[in-house]
Amino acid sequence: MKVLIFGATGMVGQGVLRACLSDPDVELAVTVGRSSAGEQNPRLQRANLREIIHLNLNDLSAIEAELTGFDACFFTLGVSSSGMNETAYERITYSLTLSAAETLSRLNPGMTFIYVSGAGTDSSEKGRILWARVKGRVENALLRLPLEAYMFRPGLIQPLDGIQSKTPAYRIAYGLMKPLLPLLRRALPNQVLSTREIGWAMLEVARHGYEKRIIETRDIRAVVESTAAHPKNS
Repeated sequence: MKVLIFGATGMVGQGVLRACLSDPDVELAVTVGRSSAGEQNPRLQRANLREIIHLNLNDLSAIEAELTGFDACFFTLGVSSSGMNETAYERITYSLTLSAAETLSRLNPGMTFIYVSGAGTDSSEKGRILWARVKGRVENALLRLPLEAYMFRPGLIQPLDGIQSKTPAYRIAYGLMKPLLPLLRRALPNQVLSTREIGWAMLEVARHGYEKRIIETRDIRAVVESTAAHPKNS
């Protein structure tokens, strides 16, 4: 399997990158982003990892030749909507994602495309919460493309393996919650997942598909627990 990862320096992106690099079925993992995933963690330097540094992710025309021949794409790019108006947030969240997905659907017809949105995403596109409304718009548009598209909606995430959020406010919040997260994950298994579990589930869905296109936290947990080799979180 050959896979693309957009946003491999983010928290979920790092999780799925680690899952790909540790799986013998993944022949090649190619990260696409504005900075190197290896710079985030030198231990990620592997023979089956290649990086494409591309500053303008809204326009992939210059690197199209490097984006062909892939079986799956994990799209984990995202920004916080805090302090942003809808136009600015939509430009990053909707326009960038759809531009990439449309390009990939043309270069790799029928490829699996896994998009990470979040628990509470609004499929009606009419709710009062900005991020949920815009991400619902993204999901609906992706599902109309000629892709095998799946929408991952994780809730609270426990970072493992030294993974950190790129967002300063999130890093502070996760630092304060760190002692509680393992307890919450055990007490609320269908609401709290680890980066290890999410990464593994994304790879499993890319490999085998899933009965639903919108995959909530409960479904992610079911994917993890249905496989004998699921990741341990200790």
